[in-house]
Amino acid sequence: MHTRLVGKGLRILAFPCNQFGGQEPWAEAEIKKFVTEKYGVQFDMFSKIKVNGSDADDLYKFLKSRLHGTLTK
Repeated sequence: MHTRLVGKGLRILAFPCNQFGGQEPWAEAEIKKFVTEKYGVQFDMFSKIKVNGSDADDLYKFLKSRLHGTLTK
């Protein structure tokens, strides 16, 4: 999707999170290296954050408050 639509202005913002089955336990640099080498990822990669719970990142708190049901159960 990114490859097809980046020329039309699509930006994918990736925020690694280890709260979904422990699939991203590594440091951010290791995650970026892995997804770049294995999948050819070229989109923006940000710091690892938490998206659930009381210590969820403010960005995800905001998104959840605005996108009712889309990012929650």
